[in-house]
Order: sequence, then structure tokens, then C-alpha cells
Amino acid sequence: MSFRLFPAPAAHKPLLSPEKIKSIYSKERIKVFIGIFLGYAAYYFVRKNFSFAIPELQKLGFSKGELGLAASALSIAYGFSKFLMGNISDRSNARYFLSIGLVLSAFTMIFMGLVPFATSSIAIMFGLLFINGWFQGMGWPPCGRVVAHWYSVRERGTAMSVWNLAHNLGGFLVGPLTVLGFELFADWHGKLYFPGMVAILFALVALLLVRDTPQSVGLPPIEEYNNDYPKSYDAKTQEQEFSAKEIFLKYVFNNRLLWYIAIANAFVYLVRNGIINWAPTFLQEAKNYTQSEAAWASSGYELAAIPGTLLCGIISDKVFKGRRAPVTIIYMAMTLIAVLVYWKSPESNHLVQNTSLLAIGFFIYGPVMLIGVQAIDLVPKKAAGTAAGLTGLFGYFIGDLLANAALGRLVDKQGWDASFMVIAISCLVAIFFTSFTWNREKKNLANLTPLSH
Repeated sequence: MSFRLFPAPAAHKPLLSPEKIKSIYSKERIKVFIGIFLGYAAYYFVRKNFSFAIPELQKLGFSKGELGLAASALSIAYGFSKFLMGNISDRSNARYFLSIGLVLSAFTMIFMGLVPFATSSIAIMFGLLFINGWFQGMGWPPCGRVVAHWYSVRERGTAMSVWNLAHNLGGFLVGPLTVLGFELFADWHGKLYFPGMVAILFALVALLLVRDTPQSVGLPPIEEYNNDYPKSYDAKTQEQEFSAKEIFLKYVFNNRLLWYIAIANAFVYLVRNGIINWAPTFLQEAKNYTQSEAAWASSGYELAAIPGTLLCGIISDKVFKGRRAPVTIIYMAMTLIAVLVYWKSPESNHLVQNTSLLAIGFFIYGPVMLIGVQAIDLVPKKAAGTAAGLTGLFGYFIGDLLANAALGRLVDKQGWDASFMVIAISCLVAIFFTSFTWNREKKNLANLTPLSH
């Protein structure tokens, strides 16, 4: 028997009676969904809390540049981990994989907060944040696996758009948690270790609620329960477990459409982060905003993402019957219009600039979420984590890198107009590569009979 670092996918249990199936399927789905929602939200408690400790670390003599370098370790590790750990997730029990990753990430930040030498040098902080970033990569893939198994194709857009709000909840709560940690322990290190302690509690909640697959609790596959079969559905390939080699070579690396949306995702991320990362600076330098005005305008960008993402998922399910490409293209076209208005509006008209920035936030986060859903749709369920991880790798490692380093350098050399030309072109490139999946998606999707239970 081979050694396994993480528990294998849960074994299938004998099928329950039809009466029991009907009564417990929806209840189990709600429990599982709450589990992955709260579990993933808690990943943000220990992903974003380091930034709240930066002012205290500056008092110890570290510069912004040094601390920024240390913080970049998390993003670098996360991009690769989401892909590579996604493959391990596809061959593991999501219930345990999600919780173990969260506990390991939490312990890393607890270690950083409690062990004196852990914040004594940039090299040590870089190393710890890299390790944390790697464990952070264990959050999205098991959630993607769960959604793929518990929600059929024409439900996934809506399910993922609601689940995606876990990002917002976690990002919102991390600030108050760091404040509470500081106040409870009268020590700034509490900003590092207290969110980690809370995250462990959330990991236990996820462990209690999440179940790997419907079959692991005696229920039929979701396609059978919903009578919602993609035309490409085959029980043998959709319900059997694959080896790492099969997932990588047969279903991911050999999937041309997956590469198209991965490339599209890089440019979607470039647009998203190219706008928000530079918004405070651009608004102050080019549009005569005060520091306070720029901060408020930028915060609205993130807030507008919530209704935009929800609507995006619902439209893809209800209007386009599970097709993702049309919605991504529409949203990116609207993003492009908003970017042009934001860029070219008169500097005296703050209302137009604020509205256009809200519009960009409303539209850009939909494709960010939907490309992950489309990646799941384009492969068998057992390869969902790896497929979404590939798109994430392109988004984080390429899109983020270009949005930060490349755009910053471009602004220094050529000015803001050059950077906005790149952002506008990126919208078009994302549309171009997404369009290659338009016809194939049509062929793969389910018949158009109503979902039935």
C-alpha cells in the first residue's frame, strides 16, 4: 500500500432509498456549502493579516520595500501551489484537504507571531510567508472539487458566485480580528497569531460540515439527481478517480480550451489588479483627488464586486443555460467601456470617475470568478482542482506580476496613458481568447430540459 500524505477520496457508500435521498440531498448540499464557504473565508484571516502588522514592523526598522518583498513571497507561492496542490486535491478527500490546509496556514502565522526570531529578518519572514502561501494554495481546489460534485453544470455559476463572497467576508473580518488580537493580548504580535487561532476553529467547523462527494454519504451523483447531464457526460470518466499523470496529461495539459481561458485569465487579472492596485496613486496624480477621496473611491471598487459577481453567475446559469463564455465576453466588453471612461474623463469630474471605477469593479470580478467555473466545466469532475489551478497560476503569477511590476515601470517610463492602453488591450485579449471556447461550450452542455429532482 502506497503512502499518502492526505486522505484518499471518500469511499462510496451503498445508495440510500429514494425517499431518504429526496429528503436529505438538499440538506446535505446546504451543510457542505456552508462548510466550504466558512472554511475558505477563514483562509483570508491568515492570508491578509500580515499587512496589518507592517506598521509595527516598520517601527523596528524595516522599510516598506523590504516588507513588500517579504509579502510578495505569499503571492508567488500561492500561484504555483494552487496549481500543484490542486492536482493533489483532485486525488484527496476535500473534507480533510480543506481543513488541513487551513490548519497548516494558521500554524504558520501563529509561529510567526509567537516565536521571537520569526520577525527578526526579512529573509525569515519571506520564508514563512512563502510557506504560508503554499498552504494557502490548498484552499480553492477542494472547494472547486466540492462544487463540481455537489452542483450540476447549470447550477455552478450561481453556486460559485455566492461561494465567491467568502473572499469578501474573509477580507472584511481580518481587520477586526487583528484589532481584537492586539487588544486582547496587548501585543502587536496578536495581529499575527490571534487570526490563526480563530482560523483553526473555522477549520473544525469545515471538517464537521463538508462531505467529499454525494456518493460518500449514500447519494447518487448530482447529474443523476438533477437530471442535468452535459452531452459529454460519461459516468465512467466522471465518477472514477484518476492518477496524477492522467489528470495532468490527459485532461489538463492536453486540453486546448483550458489553455485559452488560462491565458484569458492572465489578462483579466492584469486588468483587475492594474486598476485597483494603482487607483489611489492614479486618482491623486492624474485626477486631483485628495488621499482620503482616493481611498474611499478605491474601497467602492471592491464593494461593487459583490452584486456584479452574483449577477454574473446567475446570468450564466439562467440566461445562457450554463455557458460561461458569453457572459465573460459581455462583462469584459463592459469593463473596457468603463476603463475608457475612467481614463479619459475630465479630471474635474469626480462623479464620473467614481462611477466608472465602481463599474469596473462591478464587471471585472465576474470573469475572475466565472473563468474558474468554466475550468471546472471543461474537465471531468475528478480533475476540477487542477484545471482551476492552471487558470489561477496564469492569473496570479503572470497577471499579478504584470499588473504590479510591469505597469509600475511603464508608468515611470511612459506615463499613465501608456498603462491604460495596456489595460484596454488586455480587455480585448481576454475577450479574444475566451471566444475560442464559445462553440465548444455549446456542444458540451446539457440538454435544455428543466432541472428535476
